[in-house]
Amino acid sequence: MNDVSHKGIICLPPGGGRRYEMGRLTALFKADGSETDEAYSASEWLLDPGQPGVGAHKHERSDEIFLVLEGNPEFLLDDAWRSCPAGSFLRIPAGVTHNFRNFGPLPARLFSMFVGAGFEHNMPAIIDWFAAREEEG
Repeated sequence: MNDVSHKGIICLPPGGGRRYEMGRLTALFKADGSETDEAYSASEWLLDPGQPGVGAHKHERSDEIFLVLEGNPEFLLDDAWRSCPAGSFLRIPAGVTHNFRNFGPLPARLFSMFVGAGFEHNMPAIIDWFAAREEEG
């Protein structure tokens, strides 16, 4: 399958998209605000075993949706961690503190959508933060 983009259609092969490497975490952005009239962004997240998470955070203006495609990651939702096996669906409203991690023995893979685009503009700063954290640790 080849990359195809025509009149708003996006068709990417497996593993396709804008790739952001962050140690044991990889993000693949499939579509973002510039391609969706700022309506949403869509991404795939790959978590290696032992990946401790991105850190508790919240998004003030965007709901975030996750579908767990593989593995059994855990999600922090407000103040409680929950195990979310493959097939789990999560909607995290704007303003809710959350995180995700993969302490299991197998990789985890998540599909994510931000309702209201813009998050993707933060990726360069997030990569820098991960790099600094790796240097410290």
